[in-house]
Amino acid sequence: MRQILTLSILVLTLAAGPLRAADRPVVVELFTSQGCSSCPPADALLTELAARDDVIALALHVDYWDYIGWKDRFADPRFTKRQKAYARAAGTKTVYTPQMIVQGTAHVIGNRPDEVAEAIARLQTRPAPVAVEMARRGDMLDIRVTADAALPGGAVIQLVRYDPAKRVEITRGENAGRTLLYSNIVTAWDRLESWNGRGVWTASVEMDADTPCAVIVQSDGVGRILGAARLR
Repeated sequence: MRQILTLSILVLTLAAGPLRAADRPVVVELFTSQGCSSCPPADALLTELAARDDVIALALHVDYWDYIGWKDRFADPRFTKRQKAYARAAGTKTVYTPQMIVQGTAHVIGNRPDEVAEAIARLQTRPAPVAVEMARRGDMLDIRVTADAALPGGAVIQLVRYDPAKRVEITRGENAGRTLLYSNIVTAWDRLESWNGRGVWTASVEMDADTPCAVIVQSDGVGRILGAARLR
């Protein structure tokens, strides 16, 4: 069941406690499907990436392989829409699985670990113009976002919730007979607000204390990821 997002903008107070320092990790989005025979190696690679502190690894399960005999219970048409938006931004109409998008800009076949590693290493060297800080306060998540300078093209601040791990026994389709581990399965990807980078943006969002989450600031139009942080 999708959680309902409740957002209230406020000034973070001392009662919220100190915010965690932003470590500015690289965001890796894997577009995958339980019905895709080429995806298990990419799913396994994402599990390795999920253990790294310098990477926010997120699995977005798409729904366009459901017709071939197995319905992916993690799939969401909104994730398919997001992948198609990335394709349009790159000037193509083609989407496929497994695909990894690194830091919103590098498009890599997800079962090619050397290419994924190269993209992560290359994008880690780029300065992140936005710092994101997060802290839990009971059933609230406090967020603070600051930019080195104004963002002329604008940006969108997004909240991502995910499930750390699930094993799935697949009985039909291309992966029939396999039991596969899936990691950092995105359950909700919510747009909090558009932002121009001026001043300090703060918010408090309702959040179950045991729900892992990430805040991602991205150039408007599924562009470059400008800053991100997560709480496991």
